[in-house]
Amino acid sequence: MAEVHIIGQILSATGFPSHNLFCKWGIHAGAGWRVIEGLTDGQTHVDNPSWQDIAVWSHPIDVHFATKGVQGWPKIHLQVYHYDKFGRSEVYGYGFCYIPTSPGTHKVDVVTWRPIGTLAEQFRQHFLGGGAQLKTPDLVHNSTDRYRLQTETMGSVHLEISVILRNFAKFGVET
Repeated sequence: MAEVHIIGQILSATGFPSHNLFCKWGIHAGAGWRVIEGLTDGQTHVDNPSWQDIAVWSHPIDVHFATKGVQGWPKIHLQVYHYDKFGRSEVYGYGFCYIPTSPGTHKVDVVTWRPIGTLAEQFRQHFLGGGAQLKTPDLVHNSTDRYRLQTETMGSVHLEISVILRNFAKFGVET
C-alpha cells in the first residue's frame, strides 16, 4: 500500500478578539485510508499571552496513513476555544484545510469562522458569554449544509506540516 506520513505542528493563532486560547484538532481521512501509527486528534494547551497578540502552542502532529488511492485525502479540522476568567470555554472559531499533497514542508494558515446566531443570541453572547455553536462539528469539513450558515470571520491558526510519501509509484497511485 502507498503511505503518507504527516509530521508537523500547530504553531500559533493570531487575529482573535481575546487571549486565553486553546485548539482542538483532528485529522479526517476517507474510507480507503488506514491509520498505521499516531494520533488523529488532540488538544493544545491554553496560552494567555500578556503582551502579544499571538497565542503560541507548538503542538506536535505525527500520524502515518496507508492507502490504496488518493480519494478521501486527509484534512485537518480545527476548533479554537476561548477560556474566560470564570472557567468557561466558548468556541471562537472553526476551520479546516487539506493536508498538502506534495512532499516537503509547508506553512499553512487556516482562517477560522464562527456561526452568528439570531439578534437575541448575539446580545446573550455579548453579556453572558457562550454563543452559537455547531450541533455536529463534522459540518466544518463536510460542506453539505454549510452554505446555509451565517458566519463571521475570526482569526487564523498557523500550521507547519511536513508530508512524506512512500510507495505511491510502486502501487500505481498518482497524486
